[in-house]
Amino acid sequence: MKRRVVVTGLGAITPVGNDVATTWRSLCEGKSGTAAITKFDATKFPVRIAGEVKGFNPLTYMDRKEAKRADPYTQYAVGASWQAMRDAGLVDKPEVDSDRIGVIIGSGIGGLKSFEEQHDVYRERGPGKISPFFIPMFIADIASGIVSMQFNARGPNYATVSACSTSAHAIGDAFRTIQYGDADVMITGGAEATVTPMAIGGFANMKALSERNDSPETASRPFDVTRDGFVMGEGSGVIILEELEHARARGAKIYGEVAGYGATGDAFHLTSQPEEHEGLQRSMKRALNDAKLTPADIDYVNAHGTSTPLNDSNEAKAIARVFGNEAKKINISSTKSATGHMLGAAGATEFIISLLAIRDQIAPPTINLTQVDPECGDLNFTAVCAQKRKVRAALSNSAGFGGHNVTLAVKAFEE
Repeated sequence: MKRRVVVTGLGAITPVGNDVATTWRSLCEGKSGTAAITKFDATKFPVRIAGEVKGFNPLTYMDRKEAKRADPYTQYAVGASWQAMRDAGLVDKPEVDSDRIGVIIGSGIGGLKSFEEQHDVYRERGPGKISPFFIPMFIADIASGIVSMQFNARGPNYATVSACSTSAHAIGDAFRTIQYGDADVMITGGAEATVTPMAIGGFANMKALSERNDSPETASRPFDVTRDGFVMGEGSGVIILEELEHARARGAKIYGEVAGYGATGDAFHLTSQPEEHEGLQRSMKRALNDAKLTPADIDYVNAHGTSTPLNDSNEAKAIARVFGNEAKKINISSTKSATGHMLGAAGATEFIISLLAIRDQIAPPTINLTQVDPECGDLNFTAVCAQKRKVRAALSNSAGFGGHNVTLAVKAFEE
C-alpha cells in the first residue's frame, strides 16, 4: 500500500505578492505583476518588461552574511521555505525526526545573476578576484542544500532541473519519496531569478518573449489570438508534503491531498512540442490513472499556458483530447497571465494555486484574454475574471524545453 500524502504548508514569493495570501488575492482580482524592468538597464533590449519580484527583503529570512553569499534564486527559495514551514507548524519542533524530513527544491537555471556578475569580475579584474563563493552561489542544487541546513532536514536532499517543469518534477519526486517510505515530510518546490541581461537577451533573441513594451500589464495573454510570447517571471513556490498519519498525529491542518503524478518526454524538439502535444496528453493520462480519477472528476486545470503561439494551441488540443466530452465542463486558466513565466518556479507556484482553487472553490482567471484563438477551441479558459464553482480535484500542467512534461493531480482531502 502506498502511503497517502497531504499538503500541510505553503510558501510563495511571486511577481504579484511576497506571500501566499497576497499572491492568491492578486490572482483572483486579476492583477498583473508585469512592468518595466528595473533590475538592469534594458534600454537596448528588444524586450524591456518582466514580472519582477518587488520589495523582497532577504534579511527577513536570512542573516546578512548568508544573504550576501546567496544568489537571489536561493534567497527566494529560503524565504518561501520559511513561510511554508511556519505555515505547517514545523519550525522548532524537536519531536519531529529530522532524519525523516527531506528537501527537493529545483531551479531551471540556477544562480544566473551571480554567474553574470562573476564573469564580469573575471574579465575586468582577472581570475584572482573571482569570489570563492561563486560556485555555491550559482549551482542549481544549492537552494535545496541551504534550505536543508536552515531546518536541519537530514532526509533525501537534491534538486531537479528540467527547465519549466523543474518544480513540478520536484513535487512529484517528493510525493513518491513519502509514498514509498523514505521520508515523512518533504520541503519541495522551485525557485528562479532570471530577470538578468543574459536571460532576457537569450529568450528575446529566440523570439520567445512578448515585445509589448508599451503595455506590460497586458503582455502575457495566454490563449488569446494576439499573443506574441511569454513574459519572464521570477520567484519561488514551496510546499510542505507530509505523510497523512504523520500529519494527523501532530494535529496539522491539511490543505488537500496529492493524488497523482504523471511525467513523460516528447523526444521531439529542443523547444517545441509535437502536434496536439501528445507528450502532455500522456502525462495527464498518467496523473489521472495514478490518482484513480477520471476526466469527469476534474473541475479545474491550471494550464502551462505560456502565451506563446505553439504552446497554447497545442496544450488546448491536448486537454480537449484527454477530457473528451468533459472538456467543456471544466475551468482552465493560465495564471502566467498575471505572474509571467516563473520558469523553474512555475510548476510549484501553480500547484499552490490549484490547491487554493479547491480550498476556496474558485477558478482564478486568465487575465488579458479578450479574444480566444480559434486554434485553441471553444473551451472555458476562465477569461478575464475569476469564476466561483465547485472544485473537487484539479490538474496542474508543466512543460519544459527539452520535451519534459509533468502533470500533478491534487484533490480535496477526505478521511
